[in-house]
Amino acid sequence: MRRRPKNRKAQIAAVAAEAFSERGYHGVSIDEIAKTVGISGPALYRHFPNKYALFLHAVNELADSLGAAVDEFDAVDNTDPSDTLDRLLSATIRTTIANRRTGGLYRWERRYLSKDDGLQVRDKMVAINRRLAHLAAQLRPDLTDSDDVVLSTALLSTIGSITTHRAPLSNRRLQQLLLDACHSILATPLVPVDSDSEEPQAKSGLATSNKREVLLHEAVLLFDARGYHDVSIEEIGAAAGINASGVYRHFPSKADLLAAAFHRAGDRVAMSVESALTGSSTPDQALEHLVDVFVRLAFDHSELMSVYFAEIGNLPKAHRSDLRNIQRLNIEEWARIVAELRADLSAVECRFLVHAALILSLDVGQVMHFRRTESNQRRVQQLMLAVLVGNRGVPVEEVSS
Repeated sequence: MRRRPKNRKAQIAAVAAEAFSERGYHGVSIDEIAKTVGISGPALYRHFPNKYALFLHAVNELADSLGAAVDEFDAVDNTDPSDTLDRLLSATIRTTIANRRTGGLYRWERRYLSKDDGLQVRDKMVAINRRLAHLAAQLRPDLTDSDDVVLSTALLSTIGSITTHRAPLSNRRLQQLLLDACHSILATPLVPVDSDSEEPQAKSGLATSNKREVLLHEAVLLFDARGYHDVSIEEIGAAAGINASGVYRHFPSKADLLAAAFHRAGDRVAMSVESALTGSSTPDQALEHLVDVFVRLAFDHSELMSVYFAEIGNLPKAHRSDLRNIQRLNIEEWARIVAELRADLSAVECRFLVHAALILSLDVGQVMHFRRTESNQRRVQQLMLAVLVGNRGVPVEEVSS
């Protein structure tokens, strides 16, 4: 007689978490998950009533594993915040590496949770952010409360960036690489913010009457706000003031709209790389130009860049390989410049840092609500450079003194 394994529920959850992270909530079916586990669809329903329940379980498992890594330090009687923070970061890094193949659940897919479930998961992550911010404040008394949140967000973003790609690196080396990047972030001397006098830079220019451009613009806004699968052609057309049949005269399908957005973002990133390299004479200068141009691109077109990093799994296969190659070539250009400045790192390690810096620009920018002030953009540039090239040996104590 075949007996059901005692850990069957855990097996199902693990398979589902990896599938959801890799292909998205809407790209995975219950039958696919059941087949991978080696059971029937009805057998799976004995453990989870529906796909959403399985998805919610997977997201909570991920958030809880990170929370557990942080909570173990709350009971530790340690008067040295530097040591506590170091061990907390190490534990968070180890947990993230262990869950690397499922990390996309929180980063990209949690928007498909219901409002109440989403708030509960968000609260768990906010608690982790606050714990890091509290320790950062003890190390950096020169910073304001909002500064501490910026630093803690940058720390979590850098650690979590490894879930956005599949480049191989040994766990031991990856742990040290991420920890060193976190140390550099903590030592970054952020430029001051004068909130009373500094006004956001207004976006200039006239609105276009080109219907194709209007459709693309509205589609990007909707994809960013709600996710590709939760947006219909009819909604895109309504936002652009065009009926559904009019949309199809410009784009054969919703997938073609998404592909057009990716090509637009990829072209802008490639052009920013070319302009930065053309206007530079040294690797240092080139990297500073790259960071400056990318941050301004991220703040000026935050929705487009978020879609560019979040929705590639939803592209049709005909476009996906080509666009992944464009993304890879852009990363390689950045990594090549970083490698010229970081002789201590391998080419793969440089690529890890580039991924981390680019994701950081979006995560920290989001905390700033992409408010287009000079100091906000300069702060993101400083944090990106800290991840890419380190803090040039400046210890935290020296920065805060």
